[in-house]
Amino acid sequence: MGLIKLKMNNYSNISYHQMGFSFKCKYGSNNKINFSSKFLQNQMFIFDPMKILVIEDEKELAESIISYFSGNGFVCEWAKNTESAIEKIICFEYDCILLDLMLPDGNGFKILEELKKENKNDGVIIISAKDTLDTKIEGLQLGADDYLAKPFHLSELLARVQALLRRKKFKGNNIVVFNEIQIDVLSKEVKVNNTKIELTKKELNLLLYLISNENKVLSKNAIAEHLSGDMADMLDNHDFVYTHIKNLKNKLKNAGSGNYIKTIYGIGYKWQNE
Repeated sequence: MGLIKLKMNNYSNISYHQMGFSFKCKYGSNNKINFSSKFLQNQMFIFDPMKILVIEDEKELAESIISYFSGNGFVCEWAKNTESAIEKIICFEYDCILLDLMLPDGNGFKILEELKKENKNDGVIIISAKDTLDTKIEGLQLGADDYLAKPFHLSELLARVQALLRRKKFKGNNIVVFNEIQIDVLSKEVKVNNTKIELTKKELNLLLYLISNENKVLSKNAIAEHLSGDMADMLDNHDFVYTHIKNLKNKLKNAGSGNYIKTIYGIGYKWQNE
């Protein structure tokens, strides 16, 4: 199987896989929240709520988690050992990492230490059969946000991930409001002037991404990575970004929304209040 090699941001000699490709990365050193320009300028607020890294060596459990979370709108990736997990967390950003402690090539605590070393802000929920008080305390002190002992129900794990994302991204709020647009993050319902509109999963993610980056120019590449995860670099072009932008603009316009999506020719797009 051939190896995909590429360049990305400040990292060099990156080659990685998704769904079968080889992965190697050589790296260098019910409340509402209203968005406004003033709010966004004073907050470090980046919305990318759907990307999960599952670090788990038990294939059956990992596949169950990925299937369940994918069915609930998340983009999921899998690392089955410490080495591949560290490569991924250094090369990519994740909103939540589900971390098993007992891995074939090391202790999951090493990954927490690496996250701290790299000044990463990825949320972490430990999922482990080790259920001692000392282990829980050590994991939380090393930077984990939550700890769930095995065995667990996938519905509880999902609820914990959603709670973590609300704390990190929305300060505990479930509803995002921008002028006439209202988005329920949990039910994934979007309303314009109190009338529900139907968006695809990617259109919803795109809308939230644009709103939370108001007045910032987002490149086509950044939008592509947000929508497709680390698969974006494997695509020949990013024409699909234009398609999603066009469809979203039309749906918002037809519902009576303002024209907030501005095209920055040659670069990308910007969400801007009229």
